[in-house]
Amino acid sequence: MSQLAQSNWPNGDYSAPWSRQEFEQRLRDKGRFYHIHHPFHIAMHEGRCSKDQIRAWVANRFYYQSNIPIKDAAVLANCPDKAVRREWLQRIIDHDGRGDDLGGIEAWLYLGEACGLNRDDLLTHRHVLPGVRFAVDAYVNFARRASWQEAACSSLTEMFAPEIHQSRLNSWPEHYPWVNTEALGYFRKRLGEARRDVDHGLNVTLAHFRSAEQQQHALNILQFKLDILWCLLDAISMAHVHMQPPYHHLGDEQIVRTSL
Repeated sequence: MSQLAQSNWPNGDYSAPWSRQEFEQRLRDKGRFYHIHHPFHIAMHEGRCSKDQIRAWVANRFYYQSNIPIKDAAVLANCPDKAVRREWLQRIIDHDGRGDDLGGIEAWLYLGEACGLNRDDLLTHRHVLPGVRFAVDAYVNFARRASWQEAACSSLTEMFAPEIHQSRLNSWPEHYPWVNTEALGYFRKRLGEARRDVDHGLNVTLAHFRSAEQQQHALNILQFKLDILWCLLDAISMAHVHMQPPYHHLGDEQIVRTSL
């Protein structure tokens, strides 16, 4: 039993697991930690973000988007169940595309270009902050090392995603008319995809995490993923709201990066 899991369970009592319904409700209750409540997202929803801040969010969030199919490929690599692999594969197709469907990554590149970002800069992650890179890489590494059921559980932040996508669809045309509304297609597409993914991921989680200790472990995994998403906005806020990016004391000096 991990120390983290024990510290988060009332009185350390693992004797009585929750019912399936209560367990699901506790997972859904984690929505109060979702990054829709982050000050940066609230400002974006209310139209208080500058063009530079919107561009910074799009560029940094693209690093997360481009790593989603890599994370999902790790889930597939760890999963011995053919039926699950067949269903999970759709997540990779959703982002990488197939046939006439160019996929979510291409849709995000279109959004970036509509915001005034250079496509090559997005693809090379030129504007990605170290904090964003570390958080996203931690998520991908978790998916590689965890069991496929644990990685599936971490995907359950999708339970809260339709609300955040809808908020962007509702607010961006009013507050950011300089962004072509056709470029918001990623958010429209994810409304349905996220709900489908939740049904699958939730069924996996509810079926696999059965004991009280396992259920608390699942909540900790979901909190870890919520922490990842919150950290992304923390890094963006520090650099582009509070104007204190990494190494700001060096002024315009460029950081030379090479592959690790």
